[in-house]
Amino acid sequence: MKILYFDDFKLGVLNNQGEVVDVSALVQGIPHIGPHDLINGLIEHFEDYRIDLQQAVETRKGVPLETVRLRPPLPRPVNIDCMAVNYMEDGTRKEPAPINSFHKSPYSIIGPGDTMVLPDVPATVFEGEAEIALVIGKRATNVPQAEAFDHIFGYINFIDGSARKLPPDGNTFYQTKSRDTFAPIGPFIVTADEIQDPQKLQIRLWVNGKLRQNFNTDDMAHKIARCVEFVSAIHTLGPGDILATGTNHRGLNAFQDGDLVELETEGLGRLSINIRDDLKRTWSRELRHERADKGLTPTAPQLSGKYYRPPAEKSDVKGNGA
Repeated sequence: MKILYFDDFKLGVLNNQGEVVDVSALVQGIPHIGPHDLINGLIEHFEDYRIDLQQAVETRKGVPLETVRLRPPLPRPVNIDCMAVNYMEDGTRKEPAPINSFHKSPYSIIGPGDTMVLPDVPATVFEGEAEIALVIGKRATNVPQAEAFDHIFGYINFIDGSARKLPPDGNTFYQTKSRDTFAPIGPFIVTADEIQDPQKLQIRLWVNGKLRQNFNTDDMAHKIARCVEFVSAIHTLGPGDILATGTNHRGLNAFQDGDLVELETEGLGRLSINIRDDLKRTWSRELRHERADKGLTPTAPQLSGKYYRPPAEKSDVKGNGA
């Protein structure tokens, strides 16, 4: 089942004809004060509603997907956890990086058609990482790998916005990752039963129509079950929480003003967002692997605008980032 929010946060399900069926009336019994409570409650008690939702999708007339305004399907998760450096990078890593993760703020969430805003900070570059994220289905504390998939409700497209190399040195993930608008998700949640093997999905990201990232989840260093085990051993995850599984960094490139970014994971639909930079800064359009192949630092250099540093100054430390 493909579950979404549309227009003024009406709850919808996508049918086989690509139409949105309004199912809001079927879930009004779930205690809630807003759409974030409603979707979390539906996820937690999904088996109580599954049959009614399925019947509605099969019998009711929907409206074409392109005629509605899609909204973030998880408007305000309690937890947004992201795995760091979690791919083998097409064999360029000899061994997995130590398992690691970080938190994003719920205010980083935006949805389809929304805008990621690049803040007025001295980042060397702004990037967005194409990822598949897990949507947690039930309370998860100290979950062993063998039980990890029992706690996954579904899957969703996720872009991990990043403001790289902000000072001071060593103060990394928090101010790099947890900024407003830096976690685009959507267009819908796909329930786990529709994804045969989440460790064998192709992920593609386009910027202005050009394919920039193209990799498969089978390249993941720490697999999905291990990610759930690791994070749930640190803190409890609840229904509607997000666990993003990382990216292959080799196709990363600088996001900048006016860009149209599109992310499509096999089976999860296509998420499209816009980029806005009121400072109109520019960066080289080179991909990370293109620069690495030339022996250059992976992240693209800034070419103009506020915080521009002439090439003669010290460049970034070479590394894959997160």
